[in-house]
Amino acid sequence: MTNLTLPAAPVREILERAFAEDAPSGDITSQLLIPADAHATAVLNARVPGVFSGGTVFRDAMKLVDPDTVVELLLADSEAFDAGTHLARVSGRARSVLLAERIGLNLVQRMSAIATKTAEFVRLVEGTRARITDTRKTTPGLRVLERYAVRCGGGANHRYSLSDAVLAKDNHLAVMTGGDSSKLTELLIAAKAQLGHTTHFEVEVDKAEQIEPVLAAGVDTIMLDNFSIAELRAGVKQVDGRAIIEASGNVNVSTVTEIAAAGVDVISIGGLTHSVSALDLGLDIELTAPRN
Repeated sequence: MTNLTLPAAPVREILERAFAEDAPSGDITSQLLIPADAHATAVLNARVPGVFSGGTVFRDAMKLVDPDTVVELLLADSEAFDAGTHLARVSGRARSVLLAERIGLNLVQRMSAIATKTAEFVRLVEGTRARITDTRKTTPGLRVLERYAVRCGGGANHRYSLSDAVLAKDNHLAVMTGGDSSKLTELLIAAKAQLGHTTHFEVEVDKAEQIEPVLAAGVDTIMLDNFSIAELRAGVKQVDGRAIIEASGNVNVSTVTEIAAAGVDVISIGGLTHSVSALDLGLDIELTAPRN
């Protein structure tokens, strides 16, 4: 597994925003009920099987609250686990652990859910040429974490932002052509001529008759959106290596294997990030006697 690194600055910014929202003036419950000198040990437990992602984020959440908190990661990101597996062990001031618990859990549960879902799709396309990728349908403010979780599951990332590549979708084409499809090739060629040679140019089509005019413009990738399996096969044959072929739309665990078998190069799935449910992980805490 490659590129399994997270940039420190954005992660810290995410955590700082999260704690400012969750505990703007501290944790009054723990301050009221828990002695200041109480220490706790806690274990991050998996209650269901999955693929781990966000271990370092969980650790950083704990240590941002209290640098003296000790976090031992027992599994590396991208590793699969069974129900009952201990994923991390925490030891520190009880108040600090309790304050950091929810933020740390929220993020590691979501990231592990994304990694687990991605790994399922990757497994379903094994033996084909297709790569599983995410989309920009991420939680605002959490894209860097969710994109990382996709990589932990064995998937790849699409363009990170609107600034990274050209992706002309149906609404762009409708406005650009004014409804006159006969101008599509000419307009795309003119647009492409304004780009630097390193900028990727992708165009989405939702009708088979759009394929040839788009290819004639020399685009890098053509996205076949909501094509049936038969239409995908015909589209792959028509493109015949002249561009990278991306399939999108109506992709789920029941359809992805057939989509991949049609011969496409990339399958983008918004559901990897926009509709996963948090994986059931829990932090089980045991208070210990105050230290002398």
